[in-house]
Amino acid sequence: MEKYKNQIIEGNCVEVMKGFKINSIDLTLTSPPYDNLRSYKGFVFPFEEIVKELYRITKEGGIVVWVVNDATVRGSETGTSFKQALYFMEAGFNLHDTMIFQKTNPIPQIYRKRYNGIFEYMFVFSKGPVKTHNPIKIDCLHAGLQLNGTTYKNYSKGEQKRGKMAKPVKKQKIKGNIWEYVVGKKAEDQEAKGHPAPFPCALARDHISSWTNEGDLVLDPMNGSGTTCISALKLGRDYIGIDISKEYCDLARNRIANYQMQPQLFQEKSMA
Repeated sequence: MEKYKNQIIEGNCVEVMKGFKINSIDLTLTSPPYDNLRSYKGFVFPFEEIVKELYRITKEGGIVVWVVNDATVRGSETGTSFKQALYFMEAGFNLHDTMIFQKTNPIPQIYRKRYNGIFEYMFVFSKGPVKTHNPIKIDCLHAGLQLNGTTYKNYSKGEQKRGKMAKPVKKQKIKGNIWEYVVGKKAEDQEAKGHPAPFPCALARDHISSWTNEGDLVLDPMNGSGTTCISALKLGRDYIGIDISKEYCDLARNRIANYQMQPQLFQEKSMA
């Protein structure tokens, strides 16, 4: 795998991944060109072949984060995201978590008797039991308080019960699975604007921090502007980016080169 590490590779991701060793990737973080919401240079999207290769190359305990959404066609959402999630499970992955990427500054939409769409799905698939989880934590609102009258549901197997908890509230708790980000406003995201639909660097950082450790190998098979790869580099992980578009490969390489020349200009703290 050494020849692939820390490279942006131009080519068909299925064919490139076929050259990878089995059980070689710790984390895949990607956003596919779902439905017809994104124009992707007219290239085809061999979804099922991609999933099969991802399962082969993902390490036992490794993770695939699949950021996706649905188009609305003739008044109905397509449901493609859910169909894809079910296929991942058919291919052998566990659906470890269904997460939400909520946009704090969504693009206003023409009113068609529905509420404004402000989120995308982030399906977290695992190959067997999850190997690494470095949870992001947030401060508790009522840290230190005695919750004499508060009850918590027991989610253990068998009969579900609620019991009183009198212990002081902890200082921090694990963050929920709805993650909120501003899109396209931060300085670190500006270089990605040559791509029609980049996700925020902060989103990539938070997933990479959560599911990998330093020195692990992170893949984006539909690399686009290179946000996954540059975020992995900043966090001390190895990366592989694949894209069929020469234009996007050049964009990703330029972003990485700019960071390597002046890393101090791009440093932003992770939420982990």
